[in-house]
Amino acid sequence: MSLKVDTFPALKDNYGFILRDEATGRIAIIDAPEPRAISERLSALGLDRLDYILNTHWHPDHAGGNALLKKRYGAEIFGPREVTRIAPLDHVLAPGDVFRLGETALEVIDLGGHTLGHIGYYDRAGGQAFVADTIFPLGCGRLFEGTPQQMWGALQRITTLPDETILYSAHEYTLSNLKFAESLGSDAALEARAKVIREKRERGEATVPSTVAEEKATNPFLVYPLRETDFAAQAAKFGELRKAKDQF
Repeated sequence: MSLKVDTFPALKDNYGFILRDEATGRIAIIDAPEPRAISERLSALGLDRLDYILNTHWHPDHAGGNALLKKRYGAEIFGPREVTRIAPLDHVLAPGDVFRLGETALEVIDLGGHTLGHIGYYDRAGGQAFVADTIFPLGCGRLFEGTPQQMWGALQRITTLPDETILYSAHEYTLSNLKFAESLGSDAALEARAKVIREKRERGEATVPSTVAEEKATNPFLVYPLRETDFAAQAAKFGELRKAKDQF
């Protein structure tokens, strides 16, 4: 059996993810950006239950719906301790933990940088990872709390996943990220990806998810730092790029 993932839009540019363990029928969502959008999507899928909310970090567009969804469905809420800054949390998760959604094992990975306690969820058996605001197609999250070194460590953990790993990012920022990537220079790989991205957005289609291989080949926040020889130099290069993107 496997983990089935449904992706849907929420708020202005967020994505929500409904996870269903096909062996047991247990249902979880990654983050709680918009209770109405989540409830409507569950109904559209013929689902009348929500067992778990799996938060990645504390920002309101990720944890702001916790209380309302718990009240409606009785869902148990899991996530990093930092979520308690703004929303209810039933169980604290930390890197190295494993959350079990029925028969699906979701490994908790350290993705600190965007916020200090940001985590992700990795379905090793299914080859998919839920990375929220750490990495996006052709981009990465802002450093609201962490350092370039911390964020680069998180990105490196993502790059060590198998190339075919599917990355579920939490926002549709790809066109903006593409413009920045192109401002740094282009090659055949980026040109080919740019064509696909622009065609998708013209049709109103999502550019999420992507894969580790795609990001390693074309994401400037990986491409340029990985040309450096050691962690310190890579983190410094990443920091330069993140600052440049903040001002772009």
